[in-house]
Amino acid sequence: MVVLEDEAGDAKPVPTEDKEEGKATNLLTLEIFRIIKDAQQQHGLRHGDYQRYRGYCSRRLRRLRKVLKIPQGDRRHYRRRDVTTVHLTAANAENRLLGVPLLQAERAWAHAMQLRQEANTEPRKKFHLIARLKKACSHAQTLLQLCESGACDARTQLEAGAYAAWLGGALLLELQQWRRAADSLQRAQLVLDNLSAALPEDERLVYKQKVEELKPSLRYCAYNIGDESAAGDLVAMRGQGLIENLDSLMAQAKESRSGIMHEVEWRGRRVTVRPEKVRLFLIALQDLDKSVANAQTVEAKIDILENILMDCKDAISAIKDEIKSDPKLKSASELQMSGINYLLSYLMYLRLVRTIDRNNLLVQQAEHARKNNIQIDGKKVRPHDLTRLYEIILQNFTELQQLPGFESDAVYQQEIETQMKAYRAFRCYYIAQVLTGLRRFREALAMLERCDSYVTESIASKLTDKQLLDKLQILKKDIESCKFEVHADSVLEDDEDQEEENKYMSGKPHKDKKPLVDRLDEYREDTQVLTKNPNIYKMPPPMEAIPCKPLFFDLASNFIEFPNLDDKTGAADSKKQGAGLTGLVKGFLGWGKSDK
Repeated sequence: MVVLEDEAGDAKPVPTEDKEEGKATNLLTLEIFRIIKDAQQQHGLRHGDYQRYRGYCSRRLRRLRKVLKIPQGDRRHYRRRDVTTVHLTAANAENRLLGVPLLQAERAWAHAMQLRQEANTEPRKKFHLIARLKKACSHAQTLLQLCESGACDARTQLEAGAYAAWLGGALLLELQQWRRAADSLQRAQLVLDNLSAALPEDERLVYKQKVEELKPSLRYCAYNIGDESAAGDLVAMRGQGLIENLDSLMAQAKESRSGIMHEVEWRGRRVTVRPEKVRLFLIALQDLDKSVANAQTVEAKIDILENILMDCKDAISAIKDEIKSDPKLKSASELQMSGINYLLSYLMYLRLVRTIDRNNLLVQQAEHARKNNIQIDGKKVRPHDLTRLYEIILQNFTELQQLPGFESDAVYQQEIETQMKAYRAFRCYYIAQVLTGLRRFREALAMLERCDSYVTESIASKLTDKQLLDKLQILKKDIESCKFEVHADSVLEDDEDQEEENKYMSGKPHKDKKPLVDRLDEYREDTQVLTKNPNIYKMPPPMEAIPCKPLFFDLASNFIEFPNLDDKTGAADSKKQGAGLTGLVKGFLGWGKSDK
């Protein structure tokens, strides 16, 4: 298009023969996923408030129609007006025209998600939910047709196709058409992956996040189609915190597991599992070791264990609530534990064991940081920190010894005591390092000797934990080297003390850091006393603790009878006097006189 000026000087567009070039320069573009992601984060979906986001879509849609001059009638009459290809090919076409069908689809989808939250208590709303999802898919298809009409660029067409495929998959998922839903979601995932690979690094995040959101739904579809491995993947995703509010999904996944988790066996006794939360936790626990092993970093392993500990806490709460609600369980005999109490002890055992695993990972992280001189949370790792971690682990083992119903189990107590000796060895080793830093070499050597005895006893007791046994073998070598270091430091300190004593005994002038008032009983030639700044007394003097002023409470005053002092204070004479003018009148008229 060429711009010419007329006689008045106004610019007028004149069409050229090169229509394809003009068409390419006027193509509309809309970053669909970035726009809806920003809108969702700013208008309620960060907190799961779909009603607020739905209201925003309605207001935004009304403003767009007003600005683009596409109103749907007036205040009295309604007349439907949709965005068509005619609007997109007009001379005044702009990108905001594509926002009208996009906002209509988002509004219908937000209404459907709001109905899903309300359907937990009102099941009839599920039909309304499906109707709103169908409406959202209809608007998404309209958006896709507009983008494919030739008025939009390639990126907008791809995003519109992925958006329509995602909404179609969500609808088919609600209709339980698993194979068609999986095909639609896989199509959306493929387009998003290709878009992410073709765009610059700073624009890929939105598409990668959307791909991660699609993975749980795809695995759920695969499981319902008949993929046996999908059930395990669902459990692993829940354990890693990737899926939220999927208790109903987990209930379906558990049916393919062994025995449907109606019973659990621990230490030779079978117990029935009734609470649903306990079943879900035990299912997630089956693949926990595999998930932890597949994690790449120590931080990721710690996060997985913390998520499973939260599930364990919920399971323990569910059992305690069941015990409180059933009076028969409260009055169970102490000689034989009831099944529900035995299950409670088992869950408490699992919680403490997984807590110890988490603390061992924290120890591993701290040791690695200390070895490579790396700071954790802006602080340098010291031996005190490792000592405290081992103290926490030993406290967990003490709680294991005190589990209800196992205080008198000799085999169980022996197993716990064997592991405690191993961890006491590590604690003694780091306490010795702390004492070495404080120049208390005798105590440090004593702690190392005790540590050596713990290591020897632990190795002789044939530990079943191979990883712990390997750490004890390494610790045994470290103890020997640490003993020589402590002994060498103590000898060097004795040599330094001897050198200082020789200096004082030689009579040569020597500069001392102690003030003169602290060494009056020692004769030394200190030339600093004769200088302008003699070290005689430390100013300001150090603070000393003194007893506070006592508080006296007079508690006996209420029980003491004080003597009558009215005759000395004159109070008795004032009572004998007349009562003013009234007494005078009484005496004058003869009132008040006593007959004698």
